[in-house]
Amino acid sequence: MSLHPLAGQPAPHRILVNIPRLVSSYYALQPDPENPAQQVAFGTSGHRGTSLQGTFNEAHILAVSQAVAEYRAEQGITGPLFLGMDTHALSEPAWITAVEVLAANGVDVRVEKGRGYTPTPLISHAILEYNRGRETGLADGIVITPSHNPPQDGGFKYNPPSGGPADTGVTKVVQERANQILRDGLTEVKRWPLSQALNTVQEFDFVTPYVQGLGRILDMEAIKAAGVRIGVDPLGGSSLAVWQQIAQHYGLNLTLVNERIDPSFAFMTVDKDGKIRMDCSSPYAMASLIGLKDRFDVAIGNDPDADRHGIVTPDGLMNPNHYLAVCIFYLYQHRPQWRPDMGVGKTLVSSSMIDRVAESLGRRLFEVPVGFKYFVDGLLKGTIGFGGEESAGASFLCMDGSAWSTDKDGIILGLLAAEILAKTGKSPSQHYRELEARFGSSAYTRIDAEANSAQKKVLANLSPELVTATELAGEPIRAKLTRAPGNNEPIGGLKVVTENAWFAARPSGTEDVYKIYAESFKGEAHLERVLSEAKEVVNAAFRAAGVL
Repeated sequence: MSLHPLAGQPAPHRILVNIPRLVSSYYALQPDPENPAQQVAFGTSGHRGTSLQGTFNEAHILAVSQAVAEYRAEQGITGPLFLGMDTHALSEPAWITAVEVLAANGVDVRVEKGRGYTPTPLISHAILEYNRGRETGLADGIVITPSHNPPQDGGFKYNPPSGGPADTGVTKVVQERANQILRDGLTEVKRWPLSQALNTVQEFDFVTPYVQGLGRILDMEAIKAAGVRIGVDPLGGSSLAVWQQIAQHYGLNLTLVNERIDPSFAFMTVDKDGKIRMDCSSPYAMASLIGLKDRFDVAIGNDPDADRHGIVTPDGLMNPNHYLAVCIFYLYQHRPQWRPDMGVGKTLVSSSMIDRVAESLGRRLFEVPVGFKYFVDGLLKGTIGFGGEESAGASFLCMDGSAWSTDKDGIILGLLAAEILAKTGKSPSQHYRELEARFGSSAYTRIDAEANSAQKKVLANLSPELVTATELAGEPIRAKLTRAPGNNEPIGGLKVVTENAWFAARPSGTEDVYKIYAESFKGEAHLERVLSEAKEVVNAAFRAAGVL
């Protein structure tokens, strides 16, 4: 994709979303329940869409809230439901709709006091803390957020009592029931007026217990004692109040460089494709914070629900893969209470630098398909100490090996960068250069390639036997994977591995393309060859299946 002329520039007024029209459309537009594009669809991070296109409207939230209430009743989940929202414009009306339905269904709903915003990791943390030591009356949660997506988008995520993202077994039930409710004209939805519903809702302080507990997972005293100069940009998101309290409670040398909450996100710099997107791993979206890098030892960005992290050092914005590798290398040497058999979790499209780091530490690698839900069980049981995705989402265990959050937590990942500097005297980017000197330097990329619906279906259900190639970019192929080595779950695509390179191909769920992730430890030229041959490998599989 060519770089948009506005990439990294302040968002011009002409590209800002019309907020009144967006919110009005939430109520005014009715989705067509027979149109697949306008049905409830839970992807890896819940249901997402926009009211302007009939993909995230009041009808969707009425149906999915009712479906969640029924699922809870069927599963005997009788504890409180912790409900949070981020700062996207559609989050507030969706929050109101959810409260009206959940309350009418007799659900004990807990919300942030003053109808404040609640980051995803705080919902996960609250669920785990409430459920600790309990076997019945368990809590669960909902976060209303489209994560880092553009301002016109809305999102709805359900977290069961495990505290992490619901797995496909759960989301399939909720999705199918919600779409049935839509087809039946919402006649089965129980709903109270907001004033009546709010009388049953309990206010809950999500922030204070989370902030006061950070000493269980991070060396906050070391960060304070070292006087690490920390800059934070919540990117207009729900973590603002959390960071304010962290700075005050721990007396850190922490500066919030942006305290604006604006549903149009007019303060953002534009992403690479010309859209406003609060992606804290994008150098274009993070241009404002990167411009302040010399003022701070470590600067941190979060997306609107704070499940992602962006780490800026005086060297610039760190590649998410690089930072994950540094975190793993540091944590497994600075958490002496962690079990020696505790593994390392990564998604199969994350850098192989992590593989090399894990091997050097003598730790088992737990490689899973894309989706943080695959780390939940390992974090709960303590079989993995860290789980991370190449898209800048990760979480890790407390000092004593207990679970802190089983969803992505961009706040602790940001503070970990400050701890690493405080304890070692070196920034995370300096540590990564040392890893490169020891394990080699890699080139990594992700591109899109055209694919029609028939081809995407073949790729999603590919068998290794359809891949006939024996070499990739001059190296013998070591593995052809359609299931993840860590849990044998289908990856919804293909990964081909050699000694010094790999590629993975997965169909897009929303566009007529497939995504190719690739990495080489033999330089950029070799990476280009890997990409070129990756397309040939996939095309050969298409030909064998008769769809090319």
